Amino acid sequence: MSVSPVKRQKMESALDQLKHHTTVVADTGDFNAIDEYKPLDATTNPSLILAAAQMPAYQKLVDDAVAYGKKLGGSEEEQIKNASDKLFVLFGAEILKRIPGRVSTEVDARLSFDKEGMIQRARRLIDLYKEVGIGKDRILIKLSSTWEGIQAGRVLEAEYGIHCNMTLLFSFAQAVACAEAGVTLISPFVGRILDWYVANGDKKSFEPSEDPGVKSVTKIYNYYKKFGYKTIVMGASFRNTGQIKALTGCDYLTISPKLLAELSKEHVKLTPTLSVKEAQACDLEKIHLDEKAFRWHHNEDQMAVEKLSDGIRRFAADAVKLDRMLKERMFSTENGK
Repeated sequence: MSVSPVKRQKMESALDQLKHHTTVVADTGDFNAIDEYKPLDATTNPSLILAAAQMPAYQKLVDDAVAYGKKLGGSEEEQIKNASDKLFVLFGAEILKRIPGRVSTEVDARLSFDKEGMIQRARRLIDLYKEVGIGKDRILIKLSSTWEGIQAGRVLEAEYGIHCNMTLLFSFAQAVACAEAGVTLISPFVGRILDWYVANGDKKSFEPSEDPGVKSVTKIYNYYKKFGYKTIVMGASFRNTGQIKALTGCDYLTISPKLLAELSKEHVKLTPTLSVKEAQACDLEKIHLDEKAFRWHHNEDQMAVEKLSDGIRRFAADAVKLDRMLKERMFSTENGK
């Protein structure tokens, strides 16, 4: 017997309703969470891979990456770098067995100000995926949204057909530059923006519609839709389900397993808050940013400057920890034999 649409609406969780309006992405390297919540896409970063690589369930992937790095040889540093790239790809390949869409794999944050270095590393990751039978159409390469990162994204998209996901995006200037570069997707951070305002202002809590991170993503979404940019807006870095629900209708939202679980247990009616129609009626004006203008406008946003540099440092620190873990596996065991 079929259930009426009205009853189905009442029965559906907030997560299921969200999926009618927005593409839901899992922000995790944990395969079990991906199996449970069945997202279209998944995103990873150095911090998530570091956490997953320390779980007993994933030790075979680490062992395979270590073996790969050693097989290629070279200096100790080269072997660790090759093992690290391989580990990211092995996780990505396993995730792709569980989702119908794409996985985001991040270029080392230590290259955030090295345009050519990012291009080279991105192409290397795509080659590694190709070696295991995965085409570039199923991969999004994550790059830091520095000026150099955005220009690396421009080259990768236009010259190599490699799809990019611009991460650590906090300012409107970053979003405008990414749109002008023609990248596939941006990840404006919601929770980290809120964190900054809570830490640096008198106000310690915000209604979702007034949340500075939600307002940032809403403005970017409206700008892209008003001026016909094809770049996908994927809200990221959420602190609570209120932020997620306040962005219902956004192109994509990447959500941690903890918040996916909370949404799956909530049964409140969701109404889209973002729409192309409303975006096209907004009063934003189109702007163009060359490098000088980008650096000036981004620098005017104290929150964005501080959170971008902090984000790069944090991801770089986790990349260093991952390198140390791989080094220990690759060389300490060998030395102890």
